[in-house]
Amino acid sequence: MLACHDRSDGGLIVSVLEMAFAGHCGLELELQDASEALAELFAEEIGMVLQVRDGDLPALRELAESHGLAGILHEIGGPASHGDIVIRADGREIFRNSRIGLQRRWAATSFHMQRLRDNAECARREYDALLDAEDPGICFETVFDPQEDITAAYVNLQARPRVAILREQGVNGQMEMAAAFDRARFAAIDVHMTDLISGAVDLSGFDALVACGGFSYGDVFGAGGGWARSILCNAALCKQFEDFFHHPRKLALGVCNGCQMMTLLRELIPGSAHWPTFQRNLSEQFEARFVMVRVVESPSAFFGGMAGSRFPLAVAHGEGRASFSGDADSTALGSRVALRYVDNHGEIAVNYPANPNGSVDGIAAVCNTDGRVTILMPHPERVYRSCQNSWRPDGYGEDAPAMRLFRNARVWLD
Repeated sequence: MLACHDRSDGGLIVSVLEMAFAGHCGLELELQDASEALAELFAEEIGMVLQVRDGDLPALRELAESHGLAGILHEIGGPASHGDIVIRADGREIFRNSRIGLQRRWAATSFHMQRLRDNAECARREYDALLDAEDPGICFETVFDPQEDITAAYVNLQARPRVAILREQGVNGQMEMAAAFDRARFAAIDVHMTDLISGAVDLSGFDALVACGGFSYGDVFGAGGGWARSILCNAALCKQFEDFFHHPRKLALGVCNGCQMMTLLRELIPGSAHWPTFQRNLSEQFEARFVMVRVVESPSAFFGGMAGSRFPLAVAHGEGRASFSGDADSTALGSRVALRYVDNHGEIAVNYPANPNGSVDGIAAVCNTDGRVTILMPHPERVYRSCQNSWRPDGYGEDAPAMRLFRNARVWLD
């Protein structure tokens, strides 16, 4: 079975239309009796539309017969490479319309609600994205083999590099982050900010630190700023972070809430001049999506050997818009941009929702001059296994492209 949809809400016609909308394809439907067409199309009786390959039809019929269901199994048509929805009855065409036109009518109510509730321009751009008949969808295109474990040489080493999985009250991404670093042969250590403030833990004992994502301080606006100030306003803690960031053999990563926090620590981070701050999303809404990104050439230790690759990552943030004080800052970043949002055609995403937050030039990640410190708004730790992705190519192995970030960090520390 490739897909299925019940017909209880709107009947057969709504079921197959929604399947065509999801698949971005045309559809040809064959009905037996023109006089019963309305009843067949709109009846909301118990029933299910199944999509199977042509070659699997005999097996499906055999299965249905073995359960006494052969009499209610009907072949009604299939997807089409053209862009129309076509319905025939008694061999005669009784309906034809474009899939895009019907999908825009189907989405119109949501669009009008969204433009009143959210940023009207973002709502319009998302609605107009339905006009792209050539949208190829998301893809996994990498210049490296995601299944290659470049950390395999360290499998028998007893001493693993120590990474501080740093969190604050309300942060919720520490478990996935620790699991990803553990798979990359790190020793992942849970470190709460209170551990550092109390002196129970010192950053000097770690090879890397990562500020995790989540909803620090109950997800209030500017929570990353509060996290940063808890460091900047504590002289001893400020010195500890500054020493860590200046050490030439230490790595640091900031993700989502941790990204927002670390960009506000740039006075402590060498080579971080002209970093953006991260402001409220242009859509004025929390964005939880699967978006396409492209790795660009940069000195980032986490993205080494990945430039040119395109793949999807998860985003989940309310304040992810990379913003600069002036045009000169964006230009001055130069090669320190490590990741950009792109549309499904591979172009830098300037429109919502391919650019989920309105970041200038599609900026999704930046690093410092020597590449030891990288901050990014998307969540690689949520999709480092291929099974965590909402879609992946058939036959894809265990590791998704995002896993390479963590393995790169381990190799860099060698």
